[in-house]
Amino acid sequence: MVRGARQSQQPRSRLAPRLSGTVEKPPRKRKSRFLKQLLSDTGDEEILKRSLSPPGVFVISGDRWTEFTLKETMSSGGAEDDIPQGERKTVTDFCYLLDKSKQLFNGLRDLPQYGQKQWQSYFGRTFDVYTKLWKFQQQHRQVLDNRYGLKRWQIGEIASKIGQLYYHYYLRTSETSYLNEAFSFYSAIRQRSYYSQVNKEDRPELVVKKLRYYARFIVVCLLLNKMDVVKDLVKELSDEIEDYTHRFNTEDQVEWNLVLQEVAAFIEADPVMVLNDDNTIVITSNRLAETGAPLLEQGMIVGQLSLADALIIGNCNNQVKFSELTVDMFRMLQALEREPMNLASQMNKPGIQEPADKPTRRENPHKYLLYKPTFSQLYTFLAASFKELPANSVLLIYLSATGVFPTGRSDGEGPYDFGGVLTNSNRDIINGDAIHKRNQSQKEMHCLHPGDLYPFTRKPLFIIVDSSNSVAYKNFTNLFGQPLVCLLSPTAYPKALQDQSQRGSLFTLFLNNPLMAFLFVSGLSSMRRGLWEKCQEYLRKINRDIAQLLTHSRSIDQAFLQFFGDEFLRLLLTRKLEITQNPIHNCQGMRPWRTLTFRSTFWNWPPFWMFETSSLRILWMTIKTLLFKSLSFSTDFKWCSFLM
Repeated sequence: MVRGARQSQQPRSRLAPRLSGTVEKPPRKRKSRFLKQLLSDTGDEEILKRSLSPPGVFVISGDRWTEFTLKETMSSGGAEDDIPQGERKTVTDFCYLLDKSKQLFNGLRDLPQYGQKQWQSYFGRTFDVYTKLWKFQQQHRQVLDNRYGLKRWQIGEIASKIGQLYYHYYLRTSETSYLNEAFSFYSAIRQRSYYSQVNKEDRPELVVKKLRYYARFIVVCLLLNKMDVVKDLVKELSDEIEDYTHRFNTEDQVEWNLVLQEVAAFIEADPVMVLNDDNTIVITSNRLAETGAPLLEQGMIVGQLSLADALIIGNCNNQVKFSELTVDMFRMLQALEREPMNLASQMNKPGIQEPADKPTRRENPHKYLLYKPTFSQLYTFLAASFKELPANSVLLIYLSATGVFPTGRSDGEGPYDFGGVLTNSNRDIINGDAIHKRNQSQKEMHCLHPGDLYPFTRKPLFIIVDSSNSVAYKNFTNLFGQPLVCLLSPTAYPKALQDQSQRGSLFTLFLNNPLMAFLFVSGLSSMRRGLWEKCQEYLRKINRDIAQLLTHSRSIDQAFLQFFGDEFLRLLLTRKLEITQNPIHNCQGMRPWRTLTFRSTFWNWPPFWMFETSSLRILWMTIKTLLFKSLSFSTDFKWCSFLM
């Protein structure tokens, strides 16, 4: 996951650096520009380019050794000649490491934004310098306090940069273990109150750094599902913003308040809460666990393809987002990751764990997160992923975007005649959900048409389209005979569910958490933990039986089985088949690729083909019985009749 290609025509703001990990959106308003650039690292050094150097210390950038002159007393009250040579060298070495670390850190934004090979050596050097800097300030804290005047917020700044390094490394590798390392350093800053004295100084730029630290910490906690910590951080951030705006009367008060509103809406996006007996909320994870995907029976003949790269694209209007990560993108991101594990650090004693240059096994597929990319940006990342895709690997493309519909009637039925999904442009959206062209004789150019993806079908391709015009991809042609599957969302929803689109698509929610999605359409907003776990166990059994039906069927096309060897794709396929009608029988007589369309209504769930075996029928009736017991205490009895 890396940010999009840099647009040289867009000037960068010093006070509002952009977010690493997403495509830069062409700014239209100051508000969106502020939020788009909030969590980056590229503006802080300009704000405080002189604050890290004590009086009398002059740091020369580049490869030359750091020089300093003691024109004044270094906080100890003695003359320059009274400073021992050893302490003088300690301060010099610290300034050199500090300057070198800033140079390398700022150079991260100049690395290629796509590709997986060019950046590794640079990251290695950066981690090496920060390792030395962190250990150096620990070993020589007293000298740096007395002679350099090292302040606690400066130590916090070093720790924050290390946390950002781990977060950047997670974006580059998609390995969730490094999120725990970022959390370790961010948590240490909070526990040790490194930024506690910032508010006592009359310097608004220091307070902004503290606010940005909170925003970055919140993003890491969201990705780790630490919602209890997120709520505490949001409260602290709200208090800090109130104090900041009251003291300095700044112009960015509206933007910071919008940050609070966005993260609050993001936390409340899940439509169903799991409760303990004491009504406390249970935090559930939707990442792939060891028992998450249905296991393959011994002797099952499936393909050996593995998911290597994934492009997660979000371009829905008015959907809840935070830090250029929409709810749909967040849910699909977690569906393609395993549960994270700690590397070696402890939360209260952070230490730098340098990433291995060549991991023995990639736990998660590499991902690009593209928020409202332009067509050229999207195509650039597609081409880069396609180029570096290893042998026997799959490229997944997830499109969560507003539909672009053709105007008028077309004489042809080609890949550019049915519209597609929206890509970003420098103009405002018209009429909300759909884009209509002024010139009906021309195709919409700010649109990803099905034909635009044809060149990439030369390698195995797995496409998920969640859009109001997903049917445009229904007749997707496989020109090169490689494995190809398209999972398509419905184009219409029941009226009662249409007003909930801002909280994320129901189709993506089914792929991410089928039980929560089913409870949502059933009218439930909460469920007890014990009942939740029982239903999850039954769904796992259903997934296992679905996998057996697919692998034992003689009529299912081999394209499905080619993808069935990968755990992530196997889980997506079984979850998709939970909510679609008889794919086995529908596949008869079709071409050697498959498009599974999620029906436009949910009232036929589960499909009748699941009842072809008595075990599935019993499992489903058991789940309905459990849910009915829960619903029997609800005042909305129409959902009870639907279930039974």
